[in-house]
Amino acid sequence: MTIKENITTLSSSPLSSDANPPLIICDNLVKIYKVADLEVVALQGLNLVVEQGELLGIVGASGSGKTSLMNILGGLDRPSAGRAWVGGHDLLKMSNRALNRYRQSQVGFVWQQVARNLIPYLNALENVRLPMTLSGQTGRKARQHAEELLALVGLAERRLHRLDQLSGGEQQRVAIAVALANNPKLLLADEPTGEVDSATALSIYATLRRLNQEYNLTTLIVSHDPTLARHVDRVVAIRDGQTASETIRQATPNNQHTSEGEEIEEHFEELVVLDSAGRLQVPKEYLEQFDIKGRAKLEISEEGILIRPVAQAEREVNEAAMAEMEATAKMSSLRRFWHRWRRRDS
Repeated sequence: MTIKENITTLSSSPLSSDANPPLIICDNLVKIYKVADLEVVALQGLNLVVEQGELLGIVGASGSGKTSLMNILGGLDRPSAGRAWVGGHDLLKMSNRALNRYRQSQVGFVWQQVARNLIPYLNALENVRLPMTLSGQTGRKARQHAEELLALVGLAERRLHRLDQLSGGEQQRVAIAVALANNPKLLLADEPTGEVDSATALSIYATLRRLNQEYNLTTLIVSHDPTLARHVDRVVAIRDGQTASETIRQATPNNQHTSEGEEIEEHFEELVVLDSAGRLQVPKEYLEQFDIKGRAKLEISEEGILIRPVAQAEREVNEAAMAEMEATAKMSSLRRFWHRWRRRDS
């Protein structure tokens, strides 16, 4: 099913007859920020489909657009154009009130900075109960639910500890429990391991993976961690506001071991992403390796489509032709100016 077909299905009926429609569909998503008199394009035609229950990693350089994407999916910002659907909700057309309800009930956030996740003068249990209280959930059931969430992230015995009595990894696990307080369908984690050591990062990834598997919780993780692909189902790389490539993790049994003590070998395959117009982003190092600049040749072979550099001689001819065309255009412009000046003088 194509992206447009998915959108048509969801727009006609949010409760589609499809048993498992994608949770997230972004089609030609555009986000433009206005800074003073300048317009900054953060997302320029991004396409993305995330299935229900998927554990997805998002990577990209600073300014690539990954944070803008997370803010839009979380209802913190609105797209400028295109489509952004989450669970049948059209985030572009929702009213402010509906968008507030969406943030409170559909999405959980885990930020890199602890200050954005937790209240320092509350203990772990009180932090988890706070979003429940704000949404009108109080009493014994709310407390029991908060205790269950802390047990789920391995902090049942630390539930009455304040933040200054918890390690960085424990604080992030409390933050995960807070994000799950209102039973969201989507969990967004922005650099959740950015301020912890590698051993603690592994425990946080393990917690997110367990929640994903046991509760079918769709989870998106933004990270600069080069090992992210080992902890998620798929990694999407964003470059210049568009999805550039996907890295898929494939696990296969190692035949050298018995079935009882079987080891799993992991293979990672990176695939380039084509947009709806057939455009793709070729990695910069590939272009530099084959000296491809400005123009290239496309050739069809039995194996597929080849991208070949333009020969140096042909490139020089093309550059000379372009220079001649520019000179001719300038000369024509000067002639027109001269004739206008003479007519005016006469």
